[in-house]
Amino acid sequence: MITIADLIQDSSLRGNYFAPDAYLQGDIEFGLIENRQGARLIALPEVMLQGIYQGIKQELGPATGIVLFNCGFWWGKNFYRRFAEEVSEYYGKPLAQMEMIEFLQCFKQCWQTHGWGTINLDMDYYQQGFLIVQVVNSAFASLELSSNKPICFVEAGILSAFFSQLTGQNLHCVQTSCESLGAECNHFILGLAKRLKPAEAWIEEQQDHSTILSRLCHNEVIHQD
Repeated sequence: MITIADLIQDSSLRGNYFAPDAYLQGDIEFGLIENRQGARLIALPEVMLQGIYQGIKQELGPATGIVLFNCGFWWGKNFYRRFAEEVSEYYGKPLAQMEMIEFLQCFKQCWQTHGWGTINLDMDYYQQGFLIVQVVNSAFASLELSSNKPICFVEAGILSAFFSQLTGQNLHCVQTSCESLGAECNHFILGLAKRLKPAEAWIEEQQDHSTILSRLCHNEVIHQD
């Protein structure tokens, strides 16, 4: 018979590593924020981020999106490394051995706990070679860039790097809807760069997410034929 002690000691009963009450620690009075492993965290005020974005835009103009995407990509590589190390140590197994639902719960809680919004993954288009990511209340969409196109370049870069390392493939990411333009959520499409290339022109034409995704899938069918 399984005892209460056995259940308590069972590592499979561990809670979500990124639960805010457990993950965020430190002394707020002294401005010190750490994660549960003691690594320092930094909280960036929106006005500061806004100033950084505006400064980059003034200096780089049309190249702003590319630079911010590359910053996000670098950030995403380090984010994946830390995520993999901390989660693997906590649950006692590498990411590759985690159940999908277990990984998703961790990833979604991690994203939210860091203040980046609420994230969901849509795998309905996996067979066509695409992963759809939805983010609501994105911290990146609230930064004004006076654009008629999606502006979450940093977020797209993070997602591109994270899922490239997770899957072992070089995945690109394009944003097809944005809260800054009045959309209910931010949509991102991940896939191989050559398959996502046509979407860049459709985004410039301000086509909506559903239309872009449908056309990408149609192109994929033609490519397979």
